[in-house]
Amino acid sequence: MLIDSMHRFGQGIKTQPGLREVHTLRDRKSSCLVGLALWDSKESMVEARHVMAKAIEGDDFDSWEDKPVISLHLEEA
Repeated sequence: MLIDSMHRFGQGIKTQPGLREVHTLRDRKSSCLVGLALWDSKESMVEARHVMAKAIEGDDFDSWEDKPVISLHLEEA
């Protein structure tokens, strides 16, 4: 269910301006899931937030997650 949600999220934002790549990844050792979206700019990401929210609207993350979600907003150093 969580992976399906992550895939819906990716499909939902695929056509958004400024999106370079979107991936759903799983760590082989821990089975930890990682959603990765690469954007041209922070502004592009912010503009797409309404689309992101709509793609996963109604999904029950509280029952799917067993640990708190870590959200990172990374930039070149």
